Amino acid sequence: MRPAAGALLALALAGCATLPRPVASGDALAGDAAQRVRTDALGLAGGDCAAPAWSLVGRVALSNGRQGGSGRIEWTQAAGAQRLQLSAPVTRQSWVLEVDGGGAVLQGVAETPLRDSDPARLLREATGWDIPVAALGCWVRGAAAAGAGLGPARIAYGLDLLPRRIEQGGWTVEYDGWNADVGGLPLPGKVEARRGEDRVRLVIDQWAAE
Repeated sequence: MRPAAGALLALALAGCATLPRPVASGDALAGDAAQRVRTDALGLAGGDCAAPAWSLVGRVALSNGRQGGSGRIEWTQAAGAQRLQLSAPVTRQSWVLEVDGGGAVLQGVAETPLRDSDPARLLREATGWDIPVAALGCWVRGAAAAGAGLGPARIAYGLDLLPRRIEQGGWTVEYDGWNADVGGLPLPGKVEARRGEDRVRLVIDQWAAE
């Protein structure tokens, strides 16, 4: 597959600034207890990041140390299937990634749809972006990705006992602005995942439970 990261290079990263590091931490035992309750309520106790049904709309910024781009993101998932659409309003370019039990299909970066059993590998080879799709469905909701094959997670909590940082599989995920409330559960407004030079930054404008 030919790299197609150039499709987003005309975009600026100004919309998604780097998140501030947490300066105050909460009690780890109390945080773990609160996190178990929250994870159960989110439907993530089994570690399946593709469940349950939910959606978000927001802004995303991507970088790999050599290239960077940003745009609008719409993420919808239900019944074990995920659909991510990234669009650049200025250049009117977009791509769509659809993932289910049969693998992943990427449209918009080549003349014909691209397919792979591994969505992260598909994106990496087609666009140059390293996006941990299997884990991000959990991380974006402030939960460890127990079923993503990344090993155990370390979670640091704020004084409100909500996650401020998750470290898992070499990735560090930081949170800011827990101001969304869906179904009585707090959800983050800003998420940044990084590993080495790879960065995925999300600013969520709207959450919805499907």
